[in-house]
Amino acid sequence: MEYIEIDVPSYPIAISCKENYYFRSGSTSQKLTGIELESFILRKRGATWDNVPYPLIKIEDLDQNAIQKFKELAIRKKRIDDTILEEDTETLLDKLHLINNGYLTNAALLLFSKDPERYFTGAFIKVGFFETNADLIYQDEVRGSLFEQIDKVIELIFFKYMKAKISYDGLQRVEEYFVSEASMREAILNAIVHKQYESGVPIQISIYKDKLYITNVGKLPDHWTEKTLYQKHGSKPYNPNIAHVFYLAGHIESWGRGIEKIFDSCIENNLPMPKYYINPTDIMIEFDAPKD
Repeated sequence: MEYIEIDVPSYPIAISCKENYYFRSGSTSQKLTGIELESFILRKRGATWDNVPYPLIKIEDLDQNAIQKFKELAIRKKRIDDTILEEDTETLLDKLHLINNGYLTNAALLLFSKDPERYFTGAFIKVGFFETNADLIYQDEVRGSLFEQIDKVIELIFFKYMKAKISYDGLQRVEEYFVSEASMREAILNAIVHKQYESGVPIQISIYKDKLYITNVGKLPDHWTEKTLYQKHGSKPYNPNIAHVFYLAGHIESWGRGIEKIFDSCIENNLPMPKYYINPTDIMIEFDAPKD
């Protein structure tokens, strides 16, 4: 029996056909729609979503307290010249690449507005405690600028949601959690920096008595696989301008070491290594408690 075999090699970019765009994923062809199409068009133009201008907002609408907090963090970290931090707000934002063609960008609103959700649905973090997958016991929502969210959610998780293993070193009380604060902070910062905010879906942190999940709508950079995450890799944030401001404030590194730092903290604290799940529409990290 004779047959004809047509071998179609993989192609690194989407293909336009009859006014639609398609992208090869594994053995199937995926049609690009919605946020995926928007993201593809921006990448094709060499742009990123967080650098898109938002014309209706003025500098006066930003939260000056959030901007001042960034300045204080940046002064201590010394990753930016102090003279730039002394500039007026408009000049500072321009040098931080948060102004595009005279307009504030999406990144500027997320980083420094009092209520980012007013402009972008889902620009907050949802935290819930579960007895089982079907039984949600209680929940909270953390809002505010991205600079506020990271500190608020860390405090909320450790003071309300997670139980510590208590021991004593002499008279000193020692509290041990099954996720270290360093690992937690890095994982949440990764979610914030890489999230597709155009999705309208909040970052979700699901906490159980013996495990914790952090899930955000996002995707790996092109040609990356789950294996790439566990190897040494460069820094390719989905929102590079947000990542740059967090770097200057000392929250993250610029070398793609976030996951490595999570693993190092787990080893240092004798905790199980976390697991990553790369789903079609989101990325999730799971932390499990030791057996004790």
